[in-house]
Amino acid sequence: MIFMLWGRKVGMTQQFASDTHKVIPVTVVDICKWKILQRKATINDGYEAVQIGCLRKKYEKLSFDNVWIKNKKKYFLFIKEIRCQESDIFEIGADFSFDAVFSDGEIIKVTGKTIGKGFQGVVKRHRFHGGRAAHGDKLGRKPGALGCLRRQGHVFKGKRMPGHMGNQTKTIAGIKVINFSKENNNIIIKGSIPGKSGSLVCLAKEFINERK
Repeated sequence: MIFMLWGRKVGMTQQFASDTHKVIPVTVVDICKWKILQRKATINDGYEAVQIGCLRKKYEKLSFDNVWIKNKKKYFLFIKEIRCQESDIFEIGADFSFDAVFSDGEIIKVTGKTIGKGFQGVVKRHRFHGGRAAHGDKLGRKPGALGCLRRQGHVFKGKRMPGHMGNQTKTIAGIKVINFSKENNNIIIKGSIPGKSGSLVCLAKEFINERK
């Protein structure tokens, strides 16, 4: 049994709910083009797992060749490992099927890397209000005082200041699976998830004892 899968975020769209007929925002995740590259067993490796790789676009129409395993970085864009209960049921070189991992209406958690925003100020990075726009105010979009009248002008540890924003690994829990399309190998989930279009995301089962 598999408890997680990897996919590429396609983008966001909207659907009509079947029960309330209301428009809900959804995210489409592409889970096709994954090949089985290696099997790991408890006897040799100490745990059961299967290694999968996402084919590069120019090799998608070609049939699998054992040469691909010897030079994985050339033929595969992403290489990931998924824990499982029995790795013997998987065949090396075959397409990895995710259709039995999740079911419609299941609650999962999604992990991805947020969109990088570069160097940003405190107004955009930490949602500071900023100064007034009239009556001679000179604060503008500056962060304001930093040392708070300390003797040596030291800045407090953890002070919110300008800096790099985004490009961090984030996990969102409590996301609902709307639909799973076997024809297009797409999974549709409710709401938004971290990452930009085309980025790699991890979808895993959410267990009750893991939630805080």
